[in-house]
Amino acid sequence: MFFFDPLYLILALPALLLGLYAQYRTKSAFNKYAQVPTRRGLTGAQVARLLLDADGLTNVQIEPSQGGKLSDHYDPSSKILRLSPDVYQGDSLAAAGVAAHETGHALQDAAHYTPLVLRGAMVPSVRIGSWLGPLLFMAGWFIHLTQLSWAGVILFSAASVFAVVTLPVEFDASRRAKQLLIARNILGQDEMVGVNSVLNAAALTYVAAALQAIGTLLYYVLLLSGGRSRR
Repeated sequence: MFFFDPLYLILALPALLLGLYAQYRTKSAFNKYAQVPTRRGLTGAQVARLLLDADGLTNVQIEPSQGGKLSDHYDPSSKILRLSPDVYQGDSLAAAGVAAHETGHALQDAAHYTPLVLRGAMVPSVRIGSWLGPLLFMAGWFIHLTQLSWAGVILFSAASVFAVVTLPVEFDASRRAKQLLIARNILGQDEMVGVNSVLNAAALTYVAAALQAIGTLLYYVLLLSGGRSRR
């Protein structure tokens, strides 16, 4: 029903296409620069350790992620930075860039970076709203119970806000990564071309996710506001 609604396609399709393009660019850039070793030959794990220790974060542990390729993440609750095998063991420009980016999140956590704190506080509501919100919306729509649909919209809006709040968190982590790789003499300026390519492509995926969430939310609101009739 919704997928074939021209209004939905107008609001959601551009973001969806951008997301597919961003994923392609991210994988392409990572695969390309995963073949280019860093001049110092440091692995991603070693890069992360150097950056963390340089800022006094010796309490943050680094361990391999069990999630497969590009499953890298920082867990603020346990103070553990988990790196995918290609990043943890790899000595490439791609590995150094991703490891530095995740280290940026650990630095944000230590500095109580406001957007990161806000995003962390939103996680429980987002986990519920992202799947329950659309279900309530559609249930209310089909049974003509507007109040139920609005409840779904409110729940889903948390996911949209989360996607928007994620943008400064990810942009700032990449900014920190790029600065620190140079400041700590881990990479040279000429090596940053590969890092920039990987991190900029990854940032685009978060932009696409935010636009898609906003577009979907706007579509729900327009439906309930009388912009479209029930079919």
